[in-house]
This record gives sequence, C-alpha cells and structure tokens, in this order.
Amino acid sequence: MPISRKIQWAATLALASLVVTGCGAPGSDAGAAKTLTSNDVPTKPPKAVTLNILDVAGNKQLTEGIFDSFVKEHPDVISNVTWETAGAPDMAGKVKAQQQAGNLKIDLVLTGTDGLAAGISQSLFTPVAADFKDRLSNMDNYQEPAAAMQKLAQDQAVELTYYPSGPLLEYNPAKVANPPTTAEELLAWAKANPGKFGYARPANSGPGRTFLMGLPYILGDKDPKDPVNGWDKTWNYLKELNQYIPSYPTGTGVTMNNLKNGTWDMAMTTTGWDINPRALNQVPSNFKVQAVKGFTWVTDAQYAAVPKGVSADKMSAILQVLQYALTPVQQAKTYDDGYFYPGPAVKDVTLSMAPKSSQDVIAKFGRPEYDALIADNPKATPIDADSLVKAFAKWDTDVANGKFVKK
Repeated sequence: MPISRKIQWAATLALASLVVTGCGAPGSDAGAAKTLTSNDVPTKPPKAVTLNILDVAGNKQLTEGIFDSFVKEHPDVISNVTWETAGAPDMAGKVKAQQQAGNLKIDLVLTGTDGLAAGISQSLFTPVAADFKDRLSNMDNYQEPAAAMQKLAQDQAVELTYYPSGPLLEYNPAKVANPPTTAEELLAWAKANPGKFGYARPANSGPGRTFLMGLPYILGDKDPKDPVNGWDKTWNYLKELNQYIPSYPTGTGVTMNNLKNGTWDMAMTTTGWDINPRALNQVPSNFKVQAVKGFTWVTDAQYAAVPKGVSADKMSAILQVLQYALTPVQQAKTYDDGYFYPGPAVKDVTLSMAPKSSQDVIAKFGRPEYDALIADNPKATPIDADSLVKAFAKWDTDVANGKFVKK
C-alpha cells in the first residue's frame, strides 16, 4: 500500500475552509432530490445492483474485503462494486455537480472526518443513520469511543472504522537512549539536539494535527476544544519548541523519510503511522515509540455516507452491506496491515479473528504495549472543523512563521 494513501487529512485546511465559508448554498441543489423514507426502500432490491463507491480516505485498503465478501455471499443484492478514488477536497464538488445535473453516479462515499464535514456543510448526504436506524441495528454495538466519533457524523453517515490515533513519539533507539516521557523532557531534548526532532505541518499531516490537538490535554490547558481562547500553554510551548525545528514538511511521508535517513532521530507519529511504515520498510523495523505520561488519545474514524439522490433499490443494497460491514467477522478485516490500528469500530473484535495476513503483520510490527496504552488512557474526539481551521491558521502564522512550503 503506498503510504500516500494514508494522508486523509493532507488538505484539511483547504477543505475545512469550505466548511467555514459555506461554499455554495447549503442544500440548494442536493436537497432537491427526493427524500427517501424507510417505506420507500424495499427490504431487498428487485434485482442485483452495481454499487459505485467514491473513496476519499484510503478506506478501500481497510474495507474492500468486506464489500467483496458481501458480493460473493449476496450476488442477488449487489452484483458488482466499482471503486473510484479522489482527494477529500474534491469530493464535495464532485458529488454536488452530479446532484445538480440530476445524474448521480456515486452511490456511496467513504470518507474521513474532513470530507464528512464538507458534505454535511453543503447538505449533500442522506441522514441514513437516523432515517434507516431500524435497518442498521449493528450500530448499537460500537465501542464507546467509536460511538463518540459516530456522533460527529450527525446521522449523515455510518462509521466503519475507528482508531485511537495518538499522539506518540517515534524514535531511533540507537540515537535516543532515554526518550522523553513528558512534554518538558521533549522540549529539553529538542533544545539539546536542535534539528533532530520534528513533525509535519498539522494542516497536511495526521500525526501533526494529532500532536496539535493532543498537546492541550498533556499540558493541562484551559479548554482543549478551544484553540483560540483555551490553548495558551499549547501555543507558548509550540513557539518555544519551534526554536529547535529548522523546518516542517508538508506531508507525513517526509517525516518517515527523515527518520529513515537519519535527518531526524525522533518524530511525532500515531499507531497506524508507526506500524504500517515499518511493515512497508519505510521506517526501520527496530524503531520504537514512547507515549508522554498523562496523554489523551485523540481519536479518528472513517465513514460511509450516502449522497442524496440515490435510488430506493440502491439504498436497499447499501443498508444491507453497511449492516453486514458492522458484524464482528467483517470488522476483524479492518486490522489490515496496521494502517488504522486497531481498526474495528464495534465491540469484541479481537486480532485472533482477523485474517492470518493481518495477524502476521501485527505480530511482527505491532506493539505489545499498545493494548495497555489504549485501555488505560482517556480518549477525546477531534475538535470541530471550524476550530480546526482556526488552529491551523494560528499554527501557520504564530508558530511555524514561514518554515514550511505550501503545496
């Protein structure tokens, strides 16, 4: 799997800006499509349908096996699945253009929180989790933190995968004998080793934004959900840390390269960005991770959203496959190669239930300490899109101050 597929937040700043400015008149065209009710949608389509999926989150890596299994087991419901990929910033315009033209070809959108926010802001999606709740009973089985991420969807989508992202420190044990265990120790290490620690610009990086949103919890800031009025300690800390960081990459892949080639000895990471690059030999397998004492996991998730205008027959098939995707057996496939570790959104899905290939990767490249870290530390949802835009802008101007190159 090319690691670039993991950067579902690579253009969050531009996309979230659409959320804030409300590009277009929300619902002016999408809302014109007929609103389906449960009574309109048959239990089963009269003949098998082709399901056309637009993936803007790299979710195919995690769920393609689920859709393939459904087609194999239920060829009378879905005869074929087609996949199309796009960047998250392109999704809203693409869907809206088809809706305006009355020629909707996208039946299902697989997205992260970035694309989800854009779709909600423009009223592109059917409130599937509310209008068809009776057919999506497996949503009742979400893990507690995954259920919190589902609330962010405002009933406009169904959560398929979940993970407690980070923030975590990844380091070269040959260069860092005693990794920092507190924010103060990290600052002291960076001061003593200028240019050897870094992280990517938060607007272009999952680990970067997770570090940005996780620091207020670590530092005990006034309001971790309010970057404008509640992050005084965070902004002061990042400004001081900035003195020892020469520049910031505009993509997480560069941070992995910096670790591998020795430019850096330590960087910010997440569970997925730790496991998967080592499995792909993009980072040496012996590199280690360290959690800062008292940290809070900033969680993440990926979702399935149904554009307004989907036919009743296709909606029937979509509801069946989403219900199927949330069964424990199918959820176990989302362990994948550690890309979104752990991955399952529902309860009681263990690694022993995953495909052998996933078990082998996690056994070799996973971290035994992750289970305890996930169980023993609190979890918080990301800040909302509006607040995230403000946080990104403040980091760009007040912290980095020109030390990155915009793409």
